[in-house]
Amino acid sequence: MRSLKLAQSEHHRIFGIATSSGKLLASMTTSLDTHSNFIAGTWDIDAMHSTVSFTVKHLMISKVRGTFDGFSGTIVTSENPAENTANATIDMATINTNQADRDNHLRTNDFFKVDEFPTATFTSTSITIDGDDLTIDGDLTLRGVTKPVTLKGEFGGIATDGYGQTKAAASASTVINRTDFGVNYNAALETGGVLLGEDISLTFDLQAALQK
Repeated sequence: MRSLKLAQSEHHRIFGIATSSGKLLASMTTSLDTHSNFIAGTWDIDAMHSTVSFTVKHLMISKVRGTFDGFSGTIVTSENPAENTANATIDMATINTNQADRDNHLRTNDFFKVDEFPTATFTSTSITIDGDDLTIDGDLTLRGVTKPVTLKGEFGGIATDGYGQTKAAASASTVINRTDFGVNYNAALETGGVLLGEDISLTFDLQAALQK
């Protein structure tokens, strides 16, 4: 997620929680209603100001980078930290590596099998906050296979935009093995090794808007 840091008289606000010097004023295990600036509510991902990207090793010497340009999601903040949730849906047909032939191949049965599995989804099972650090455990479903993953990142801050909307930002990333999700295509190289790596790095740079 794209980081946005906002200083407010030596304080930051993170999803409505007042912090000082980047540290939470109280343990996240206590009820958040003790924080006067806490905002419990629903935050929708603002796709215009967010990016979902990935990298994969190519020819064993470099990386191919790409994005998924169609996605949506919701974050719910609660007075009970254990009830905070996040979910996201990615339109797999919107994969974009800036090379049309490669993108078309990635949509086929060799890779994401988009005709049968048009979306990938993530649903959180727990969200942990330690200062500015963020850990989200959850279930990723890709090509019809669901596996647990852990996203690690940071809160960027909270601000009000020019239209009066309350916005929050955060970033998180994880590494998955594509073969765990049935994406097994590869090709041997004459010089040894294979065309593509198995590990995929996923990064979410997200801005979210508080719904009223």
